[in-house]
Amino acid sequence: MPLIKPITDLRNTNEISELCHAKNEPIFITKNGYGDLVVMSIETYEAMLDENEIDREIAQAEAESCVDGKLIDAREALSSLRIKHFG
Repeated sequence: MPLIKPITDLRNTNEISELCHAKNEPIFITKNGYGDLVVMSIETYEAMLDENEIDREIAQAEAESCVDGKLIDAREALSSLRIKHFG
């Protein structure tokens, strides 16, 4: 469940920092009852960047494994590679 805090809680920066590091997830900050900011530790941010990079690479690999929107059969792909590279 996401952690939601009012913007006034940002006055206590040590508490917010400790929460960010303890929870390893973003903390949502509200202003006048509406979402305003997201605060997180650097470690959480970098992990999210790494996860997004992995997701992009998986999507690219999936796109490359399709011909006309259909997945290539693994046995056929390996067979064609063997023929291409080993004669």
